[in-house]
Amino acid sequence: MKMIISNSSSIPIYEQIKKSIINQILEGELNEDELLPSIRVLAGDIKISAMTIKKAYDELEKEGYLKSIQGKGTFVAPKNTELAKEQAQKDIENYIEKIVAISNRFEIDENDVIEMFKMIYGEDK
Repeated sequence: MKMIISNSSSIPIYEQIKKSIINQILEGELNEDELLPSIRVLAGDIKISAMTIKKAYDELEKEGYLKSIQGKGTFVAPKNTELAKEQAQKDIENYIEKIVAISNRFEIDENDVIEMFKMIYGEDK
């Protein structure tokens, strides 16, 4: 499992770990029922406190991305299509916020942005 963590980021390390694992699950790099590294192994690999890894794993399990089986380890949970859809909607909202910020900064009319969206969206169909 690949993991890139930035100590200089304003995002807490456990959140960076969560986001990395979620992205790998959604992109298909981590598959359903795949065994993840143990907390100690991952902590050693990326040189982060085991407690930080545990916090990330615990939150991912609560959110339905991971499942733990005592004595066996932590696995990628079966795909929850609603969970994936919700994550996709969050991603879209983030992009829309960026689009609105750019259009406001350059005083581009909302209707022009909507027309661009319709044109591009229509090209994909």
